[in-house]
Amino acid sequence: MKTLSVLSIVTLLAMMSCKTPTPKEEPKTDNFQYLIEQFADLKIMRYPVQGFDELSLQEKELVYYLSQAAVEGRDIIFDQNYKYNLAVRRTLEAIYEIYNGDRSTEEFKAFEIYLKRVWFSNGIHHHYSADKIAPGFTADYFKTLLTDVDASKLPLENGEAKEAFISKLIPVIFDPAVAAKRVNQADGQDLIATSSENYYGEGVTQKEAEAFYEAIKVPGDSEPVSYGLNSRLVKENGKLVEKVWKVGGTYSPAIEKIIFWLEKALTVAENEQQKTVINYLIDYYKTGDLKTFDRYNIAWLADQDSRIDFVNGFIETYGDPIGLKASWESVVNFKNIEATKRTEIISANAQWFEDHSPVDPKFKKEKVKGVSAKVITAAMLAGDCYPATPIGINLPNADWIRKEHGSKSVTIENITFAYNKAAEGNGFLEEFCYSEEEIANERKYGFLADNLHTDMHECLGHGSGQLLPGVSGDELKAYSAVNEEARADLFALYYMGDKKMVELGLLPDEEAYKAAYIDYIRNGLMTQLTRIVLGNDIEQSHMRDRQLIARWCYEKGKPDNVIEFKTKDGKTFVVVNDYTKLRKLFGELLTEVQRIKSEGDFEGAKFLVEKYAIKIDYDLHAEVLERFKKLNLAPYGGFVNPVYKVETNATGEITNITLDYTEGYTEQMMRYAKEHSWLPAYN
Repeated sequence: MKTLSVLSIVTLLAMMSCKTPTPKEEPKTDNFQYLIEQFADLKIMRYPVQGFDELSLQEKELVYYLSQAAVEGRDIIFDQNYKYNLAVRRTLEAIYEIYNGDRSTEEFKAFEIYLKRVWFSNGIHHHYSADKIAPGFTADYFKTLLTDVDASKLPLENGEAKEAFISKLIPVIFDPAVAAKRVNQADGQDLIATSSENYYGEGVTQKEAEAFYEAIKVPGDSEPVSYGLNSRLVKENGKLVEKVWKVGGTYSPAIEKIIFWLEKALTVAENEQQKTVINYLIDYYKTGDLKTFDRYNIAWLADQDSRIDFVNGFIETYGDPIGLKASWESVVNFKNIEATKRTEIISANAQWFEDHSPVDPKFKKEKVKGVSAKVITAAMLAGDCYPATPIGINLPNADWIRKEHGSKSVTIENITFAYNKAAEGNGFLEEFCYSEEEIANERKYGFLADNLHTDMHECLGHGSGQLLPGVSGDELKAYSAVNEEARADLFALYYMGDKKMVELGLLPDEEAYKAAYIDYIRNGLMTQLTRIVLGNDIEQSHMRDRQLIARWCYEKGKPDNVIEFKTKDGKTFVVVNDYTKLRKLFGELLTEVQRIKSEGDFEGAKFLVEKYAIKIDYDLHAEVLERFKKLNLAPYGGFVNPVYKVETNATGEITNITLDYTEGYTEQMMRYAKEHSWLPAYN
């Protein structure tokens, strides 16, 4: 699961407020440029890979090979997000490279911004809201841009004429009614028919897809595979058929390149267990066998000694409106040994936290197995984790593996560090915090509190609880992701205010947790609204999760005035009046959310989401947007990757690998398009 959940993130706003990290976290690079550029609602940043120079040559090679395997899969996520994404991207890139006209006009600048947004979102739909991105230029101008582009440079389909191709692409890009939503989560609609993601073929309905996978489940299977995870479901001659993503199947050209670099990684693996992990992943990519994927996950969990680690594959199901099919992603990383001491304390006490949870005892694990957690340094981001990335990860997602073998959690601290450095002095705290005391508390404790909340969310939250016998974990359907993120958030929030955190040395004093509480409530009720167009509902699962929790606690706490909206200088603020009672409310909601998951209570999940998580107060939303606009900040952020420079001797042997942080956003995207693009435009 990612936190934005595979990684689940308590989502860190890309426009995070300024928090002061410790000096030891400063990268060793001189004049490091954290913020590169800003356009539309996006900002592009760099992340420092602290500690890379200290790795051995073998470890550097391993990071490099795994990083190459990561970037080779980039085309996959574009195609998964929408069937015409690769055609659109390659057309825009051809124009950008070839166009000899005036590039200083407002229309061409708008074209550039649109191209940058398509790169950022891995397609023509917004990466977070899933709404179709509106170009800031006209269809006629688009035709003009294509005038000098030779047909051989365009992704024509089946020998079609250039004119026919342009006519096909224009409604795809310019008609707001065509493919209007990548992922639709509106209640009462056919979620597949009204979504434009590319996980299902033409004419496949939600009812048909759900029935198809329900029919192939094995009743009473104690080790059920994640049916549908790595395939596209289509109709052939009126019959539903899976097109599996594997060597020899769909996405084979990209998968073959991924395997090439994974096999290179085998030659420099740190130990035999890591070799086993990589071999299972290669076998899975070759066969598409989901049982092999489960063996890979179990082996990956068993690898506790390697410093270098990675995720590579079809992992998270947020992009599927019914939560079955997984997007492709990769994160390459290595352990931050000093910071991991914090998560090792959490892991060592996992049973205590489970035992003392406020949930019904029948929903608790009697014995917590295999919970491990570490703080990592990201070395490469790819697929659905690039450019926008989670700040935390908990895997695997299969409930039976988590129960029998445990889970592995990470907090990506060099990413949170980069967010903070890029946001220094942005004025956000001063605009949305009610008092100077609140600002001071945030600056004193905020960075630690945010990272610790992510640690607890990933390591313990997702790993806690258990399903009742006969519950498969699929019962919540479209509400599953929101329920799961809320469960992990609530588990972390509940314990952040426990004195045990101070006893274990995880927090410096019993006041520190308050920074996490007010930040979470302020975000859930107000500041995350900066990411939503005025008048729209909340669609994204993590945002729904946060409003669900904040709004539920606000409503339930009204008799005691636990949370209050206050007005000062004509502005609205969120204030927590009673932190002790707020913690109690977190515990009560955690109890209910865990019950819903453990019992597979679809109606219970639906009630909470529909009542608390979706609708927005229009006047408050308008005010928040206006105040945020004056700060000239971007509500979303993403990163460029470092460039790995390989040094060799006269015989071609690698002698060193260094990092180059000078590549720009457009440079990187155009280079990736030339060097790491293997799929046909239409798959």
